[in-house]
Amino acid sequence: MPTYHVLVVDDDPLVCKGLKFNLEQAGYKVATASTAHSALELSDRNAFDAAILDIGLPDDNGLDLCKKLKTQRDLPVIFLTARRRELDEIVGLEIGADDYITKPFSADVVLAHLRAVLRRISRPVTDPRPVEQSLQAGPFVLNPISHTAKKNGQPLDLAPREFELLHMFLAHPERAFTSEELVEGVWGVEFIGEPQVLYVQVRSLRTKIEDDPSDPKHIRTLRGVGYKFVP
Repeated sequence: MPTYHVLVVDDDPLVCKGLKFNLEQAGYKVATASTAHSALELSDRNAFDAAILDIGLPDDNGLDLCKKLKTQRDLPVIFLTARRRELDEIVGLEIGADDYITKPFSADVVLAHLRAVLRRISRPVTDPRPVEQSLQAGPFVLNPISHTAKKNGQPLDLAPREFELLHMFLAHPERAFTSEELVEGVWGVEFIGEPQVLYVQVRSLRTKIEDDPSDPKHIRTLRGVGYKFVP
């Protein structure tokens, strides 16, 4: 696993200290800041891979800081907040936040969400060049940068999870995936043990890519194992 560099921003020193300790114990490199100003200074001097931000900061709003980090670095952002108002979550996610955790939280929950966010990005933020080009297998073409997918040249109208699932399949055609591998790869470790989320998306994806969803030729069920994608 690469050593990811994470920026933690919270005006509570105990939160910063606790997250820094637990993330470093899990193998991450961590820098902390207590204000938006110091966070931006750190961002100018370091190539971070993700940021964990408190919404309530003493000198600026965490939502504004998120927008600045997204504009400057296209940095994956997870919000921490003690506010339970639904509006905060909606606004936060609309401006580009990748995830949202309400205080109080456990270190294990933060680690699970961080791993899921880092897994979803197709390239390290520290590298400004897209390293993952279009994937092609049989009649399917998927471009993770433009977030488009086609079959026989015709666009596929896929929901986000369907797109991520097809992405995993096209990246590894003919590979036998266990259900747990697919759930972890698309939804994250916190969803392991909930295979129904996978079953629903496989069924939905089949209706969009198979000529006959009741007799699938591309997404094959492997009894007792999981699934395999056949181009």
